[in-house]
This record gives sequence, structure tokens and C-alpha cells, in this order.
Amino acid sequence: MNISVSELIVRYLERLGIDHIFGMPGAHVLPIYDRLHDSSIKSVLVKHEQGAAFMAGGLARVSQRPSACIATAGPGATNLVTGIANAYAERLPVLAITGETSTYIFGRGGLQESSGEGGAIDQGALFASITRYHRLIERTDYLGQVLNQATQALLGREPGPVLLSVPYNVQKERVDEDVLEQIHLPGQTAARHAASIAELVELVQNARYPVIVAGYGCIQAGARDVVAAFAERFGIPVTTSLKAKGVVAEGTPLSLGCLGVTSNDDARRYLAEHADLLVFLGAGFNERTSYLWDAKLLADKKIAQVDRDATQLGRVFQPDVAICDDIRAVIEDLAAALEAEGMPPKRLDRLDRHRAALAGRVNGDKAAQDEAFRLIHRFFDGLARRFPRDALVFDDNIVFAQSYFDVSGGNHYFPNSGISSLGHAIPAAIGARCFATDSPTFAILGDGGFQMCGMEMMTAVNYGIPLNVVVINNGTLSLIRKNQFQLYGERYTDCDFTNPDFGLLAQAFGVRHYRIETESDLDAMFASADLSGSINLIEILLDKHAFPRYLAAR
Repeated sequence: MNISVSELIVRYLERLGIDHIFGMPGAHVLPIYDRLHDSSIKSVLVKHEQGAAFMAGGLARVSQRPSACIATAGPGATNLVTGIANAYAERLPVLAITGETSTYIFGRGGLQESSGEGGAIDQGALFASITRYHRLIERTDYLGQVLNQATQALLGREPGPVLLSVPYNVQKERVDEDVLEQIHLPGQTAARHAASIAELVELVQNARYPVIVAGYGCIQAGARDVVAAFAERFGIPVTTSLKAKGVVAEGTPLSLGCLGVTSNDDARRYLAEHADLLVFLGAGFNERTSYLWDAKLLADKKIAQVDRDATQLGRVFQPDVAICDDIRAVIEDLAAALEAEGMPPKRLDRLDRHRAALAGRVNGDKAAQDEAFRLIHRFFDGLARRFPRDALVFDDNIVFAQSYFDVSGGNHYFPNSGISSLGHAIPAAIGARCFATDSPTFAILGDGGFQMCGMEMMTAVNYGIPLNVVVINNGTLSLIRKNQFQLYGERYTDCDFTNPDFGLLAQAFGVRHYRIETESDLDAMFASADLSGSINLIEILLDKHAFPRYLAAR
């Protein structure tokens, strides 16, 4: 049976398992929107297309499956760029669909044309470096191949965003619905490396003080439980990258906390001073995690690296054992082999001495900082106690959570890494809550970031999506002010600004507002607020002169 290309696109989305699509209609994409009207897919109208891409990224990050956003030609597509670039950096399977002017007017100056012809902007070139696959679909005779290529990019071992741009007249052409049968949904199988696992077994057996460095790859592999059980069974401490907070519940005996320049430094000290084997599990040794690639972290140690992405192996350091495989499967095989060898748990005497030394260390500057950030520290303590599991926390202001938020093994923490764009947390949290409909959801961000995406709160209001927006209000771009304080002789330029009255703003949005100036305000909010089923704007006041004193790389 012949159907329109617009209907075929919608059926393709359904075949991918997509149940929400985030976007904003425009003339060049209305045929697809018309077919969405009778689809099982729920369309969500955003306030800005950047928010649509961030929402799709948030849903993909939580669900570990493809998500979608849609925009019209020209400015609709260009507004997606930052969100798609973030999805590319995060390796999220986000499908972006855009419209385009009709092919018969390419190069003639059509309204919002982005074909690259006749001086028009070249949308394909614009997205080429931030997508795994992109295609302007000018004909229908190869549509099946295009959709198949898009599927491989979305669902392959190394997923990432895909852009399909469909001209207006092509959307209205008719094709055989059997085109969908050309689409192959790839599996997630991985080659096994028995010899390398045997080498890893030997490294772990011979180490006296091994440490697991767990990264986001553990979460992507669904390996939180097996990594935690492995660490517990064999007495191996675990530190995580920022994106992997909670792989092993923080605050428990084997958790060293988070590794990174903005953390409290405890994990770095243990690695540098005590460890003799580091086992990297899906962790990139990037600028933050490595303390600007501090050589002392790896010096005089054996190193093993397990990652499903072959390009990560040996990218920054040379491991003694490198395994490209599924992390969960590797840990299960490693645990079985060590059990068969009868390996007892590792001694924790150095970990005990390390913690005793930390408890006795007096640091006046740290104490002063803790006092300055006492409200924020108390907020994260309250969040951890109130929601020991199932909470979704999207955090643009990652500095405080890295030190003050103990993520449990049952919660989900999503720092704004990727390209670290301001204005990410609110739309990403909305997208995530569309999938995890029963999970208390928090978007934590500074007041500068809020002013970039705050209107997306109305998207949550429009669709009744419960959300807690936590704004750290200090009237400044904190990290810019910190750098200008430390590196530029306190010459403050364009970092300070005036905020709206957040109480009146919340009233205009029709949501509850909580202004946190004291600990009693915070206690009252946790005692009375519906943080699971309503929309709240929580404003935490902070002195703009108070900021973490770590030194940035630049």
C-alpha cells in the first residue's frame, strides 16, 4: 500500500519505540505534524527548539533508547544545534527531523531555505560534525537505505544523534509502506576477549590495593549492581567520574566518592598515595577527572581499562590490559574467575588509615567554604535523605553536587557534561520525566542558566509534568566571577546581573515558589512541599562573593 512520506516517517518513529517527540511546528514540517495527530506518539510543544533537543537528550539519557525532536527549516533547524552538539558529545541516540523548502525551488531563495544552493545556508554542513549520520532526503527511491543508515547510527555500538531533513514536497510524495521492511534493528552483541580477561584476573590477584575507577560506561551498560557487588565481595574501593556518581552508593565504606578537580580531593589523595592497580571501567580520563592529567595519579601503578568503545582504549594513557567489551559481562566473568581461584577480599588497612588522616586534617579554607555553602550542603543532604532512590537529578551547577551530594545506588544523577551548555537542566529534566513518569525530578542550575531556559517551565506547566527547578540565586555568573577573581586581578566584567522576582515569576507560571534564605526555610520546604507530583520553583540564596576556590585550567 502506498502511503505519504510524512506518514512513513511517523511509522518509522513508532518502529524505533519513540513515544514522545519534542519540537515546534513550522510551515515546512506541517505534513509530518499532521500525521502525528493520529499517532500514538505524543508531541510536546516547546518554547525554543534548543529546549526540544535538550528534552530529547534527557529522555534518551534516562531511557537508554532513541528519542526524537522536530523543527522547521532554517531557524528551526539552526536552533537545534547546541542540543544536538550536546547529544553528540554524550553519545545519545537523538533523532532530529527538520523540514526544508521544496526541492524545485532550491537555489532560488526560498523562505528559510537551507539547502546550500544559491547562497543559502548549508544545513548538512552545519550538522556534519555533530551527528553520526545526516541526510537531506531529496528523492524517495533511496529512502529505505537512508532510514536503515539512520537506524544503525542510532542503535549501533557507538550511538549518537542523527539528522534527517525532508523537503516539503518530498514529505507529500507517496511510497510503498514496505520501505519500512528494509530497516534492520541492530543488536548489542560484543566480541568476547577471554585472553584479556585472564590477564585482568592476574592483575587483580597480584594487586594489594586495587581501586576501581567507574565511569558513565558502567551506567550505560546497566552494570551498577554488578560493579557494586564485585567491589563488596572482593573488598575493592571505588571512585567514580562525575557522570558516574552513584555507581557505588556514596557514603558507604567502599566508596571513595567522586574523582575530579571540583570534588573534595579525598579520592585523588587515595589514588596518588595508596593504590597499586587502577581498573578503569567505562571512564574517560578527561580534564576534570584527571586533575588536568596529573601524572601522579597513574605513576607506579598497573592499569587496566575496560570500555565498549575501542577508541577510548589507550586514548590518554597506555593500559597494561585493555578490553573492548560489555562492562557488565566483563565484571561478571572476572568475578566468576576470581571466585574459582578462591581470591579473598583485599585488605582495607590503607583505606582505614586514609580516612583517619582525613578526619584529623584541619583545613581552615575548607571550613570557611563549607560555612559559606552551608545552605546548599544542607539542601543536598536533605535531597539524599528525602529521596534515597528513584530520583532524577539534572544538574547544570555541578561544582556543589560533586562535593556535597551523596548519590545512592538507587538514584540517578545527570551532570551537565557533554559540551557543558548553560540552559540544559530544565528541558533535559522535562524530557526525562516524560519517560520516568513516577520519578521525583530535579533541575538544578544557576540564575544565569535559568535566564537562558526558564520559559521551558511553561512546557512543564502546559503538559502537567511534575518538576522541581532549583535556582541558585547569587546575581552573577559564578564560575566567570571566580576566574576573574583568581586570574584577572578581580577585574569583574559582564559577570553580574539583576534577577527577576522569582516569587512573582512563579506566580505568573502558576507554580509554587520556595525562597530559601535560612536553614529553617529549607527544613520547612522539605517538610511541606510536594516534590514528587507538582511543579516547584525553589530559590536558594547565595552570596555572590562565595565560590569554590579550586583553580581552573584557564
